[in-house]
Amino acid sequence: MSAHLDLDESEPAVATDGVWLTCIECGETFDPFAEIRYTCDDCDGLLEVRYADLPTWDDFGTGGSPESGPYGVWRYSDALPFEEGVSLPEGGTPLHYVPSIEDDVGVNNLRIKHEGMNPTGSFKDRGMTVGVRVAKEVGVDRLACASTGNTSAALAAYGARGGMETLVLLPAGKVAAGKVAQASLHGARILEVDGNFDSCLDIVQDLAARGEAYLLNSLNPFRLEGQKTIGLEIMERFHADEGTYPDRIVLPVGNAGNTAALYKCFRELRAAGAIDAEDVPKLTGVQAEGAAPMVEAVEEGNDEVRRWDDVETIATAIRIGNPVNAPKALPGIRETGGTAVAVSDEAITEAQRDLAEEGVGVEPASAASVAGLRKLRESGDVSADEDVVCLTTGHLLKDPDAAYEAGGDPEPVPNDTEAVLDHIDEGSSVGETVRRQASKAADSPLLPALVVGGIGLAYLYRKLRSKE
Repeated sequence: MSAHLDLDESEPAVATDGVWLTCIECGETFDPFAEIRYTCDDCDGLLEVRYADLPTWDDFGTGGSPESGPYGVWRYSDALPFEEGVSLPEGGTPLHYVPSIEDDVGVNNLRIKHEGMNPTGSFKDRGMTVGVRVAKEVGVDRLACASTGNTSAALAAYGARGGMETLVLLPAGKVAAGKVAQASLHGARILEVDGNFDSCLDIVQDLAARGEAYLLNSLNPFRLEGQKTIGLEIMERFHADEGTYPDRIVLPVGNAGNTAALYKCFRELRAAGAIDAEDVPKLTGVQAEGAAPMVEAVEEGNDEVRRWDDVETIATAIRIGNPVNAPKALPGIRETGGTAVAVSDEAITEAQRDLAEEGVGVEPASAASVAGLRKLRESGDVSADEDVVCLTTGHLLKDPDAAYEAGGDPEPVPNDTEAVLDHIDEGSSVGETVRRQASKAADSPLLPALVVGGIGLAYLYRKLRSKE
């Protein structure tokens, strides 16, 4: 681990109320609120928020259990720069049981941390409640972000709540309709850029450098402070339910902000003595095959990520070719004993359907975590005795078009009850016929031919449906 990711530094003179910023590259420290800065003045390295006093579980409520105090991000105010932020409120998201997927994947225990249950439908709300509060502290009145969608929706909502002007830059034609609608309704000015997400971020960084707006992408270190509460909730809730901590957390990777935030969460818990070294979960990142620069760096053992200029995937929220938090996230994956894996769009859609069958509705990028876990089990990189939490980052309705494509087609019926009943019965008989034929095929020596052909059951189903 880089020396400047250690948390053993003493409180510097520039600290304000026990809070300061440290450059993870050169170790320089800065006053957190005296001036607006996103990277180091000296070397342009990424900054981290640091604290003189790190809390333990007991500081979050009597007895240190989830039931001992209020839910949400600001339950963990002792681990944040302020006692309260600009709040809707956010956090306190469910940790679902998914027994069917657990059995299918083949791990000891699988839980789904569903961040789509935040106010605007994604984990980004956690970062914005802290980030917009900092914007007020430093006296700015215009906020800005580049976005693949979820950041824009969250910033627009929290900017509106804070009474601040909001600009969002989106790659034209590359953002799901549900997310654009949110940003629009919350009053943000939406600027569509003829380029990809990374081009949008380049422009927003330039605007911020010129003092035209306060940047609230995850390059802003205060954003990650809110997001680290995902880790605090996972650890606290899982331990309360299971009496242990998860062995592994699997999460989608776009800009790698959550990976960096969770790693910081675990380092702080370790430094405070709240957990032991063996309690730290393995951070495991998942990207789509068409946008996998972090996976490339992990697999090749590189210290830096190579920017991918051309990225494409159905998982729009992680369609990012230059993850800015890689310098924080790569050490997080490696130091915790984790890994990274790329999955196909088809595998992502399959995982999205599987989650939906358990009643957990997520957008495609969220389902990447389950698709990644499945691939790692098949390769043997994840063992059957592991306790795993998969992070799902956004709600199903964030991308309604993708949800519609992944789901079943509507069935037109006449305006008559008897006709509806006949249609239902016919549909049931078709389904039962297909199941019977499939069962026969499974016991038949012709099964390999059906597999190779790849069309037998699909053809049978279409023929039967055509006779309805």
